[in-house]
Amino acid sequence: MSGGAAMLEVSALTKRFGGVKAVDDCSFSVAEGSVVGLIGPNGAGKSTTIDLVSGFSRADSGSVRFAGAEVVNHAPHRISRLGLIRTFQAPREWGSLTVQDNVALGLRALARETILRNLFAARSVRRAERADRLRVDEIIEQFQLGGVRYDRASTLSGGQKRLVEFARVAAAEPRLVILDEPMGGVNPVLGERMSEAIRQFVVRGSTVVIVEHNMKFIEETCDEVVVMDLGRVIAQGHYSSLRDDERVVAAYLGSVDGE
Repeated sequence: MSGGAAMLEVSALTKRFGGVKAVDDCSFSVAEGSVVGLIGPNGAGKSTTIDLVSGFSRADSGSVRFAGAEVVNHAPHRISRLGLIRTFQAPREWGSLTVQDNVALGLRALARETILRNLFAARSVRRAERADRLRVDEIIEQFQLGGVRYDRASTLSGGQKRLVEFARVAAAEPRLVILDEPMGGVNPVLGERMSEAIRQFVVRGSTVVIVEHNMKFIEETCDEVVVMDLGRVIAQGHYSSLRDDERVVAAYLGSVDGE
């Protein structure tokens, strides 16, 4: 872990659905430059928590501070503009576009193109476009997608689609990335490429939170693990230290390791 300041601070976060508390006084922090796993059994409240953090659901109470700014109950697009970007359980790609074009759509630079056309000469715009192409090339190579860069995204395997999604997110230069079950539907052979892709996020300056059921992947990829059960955080620390925590073993790790 980087040992730096907290990039994400979740405090006393609560969400009710009727009489059920899906998230119950949930608190944890994520250090800048770290990779943190968020784990727990089905129904533990993990997905609801990341929905609350990323603005896709409204909290009943509590606080979410991202890079020092309070963002609880802000709209998803406002949160993403601050640099917090999430993925979903199923990869979301533009199937009719090539891998290269999918990655290019992630560039913030594309959003400034209209402004540039109004403010600068055509030569300056062409320079910016060349710089964008070089960035796309760099990201495609870093995420090991060179062999399929001209393929339509719809023709790729589940693991390749996930890598394309990662590359598109990386192009947006996020400060924090939340990955929702990145190994879901991914061939185990691609597991190492997925781990390397997550390391690339950190190399490029991002902090990463991973929601995942694959404990081997979590152990090999994460600096720290946050464990949830029944909507609450019951432990946080290095994976190896949690193996002996009776609450964690009873809630999750014991049953998984015994399968």
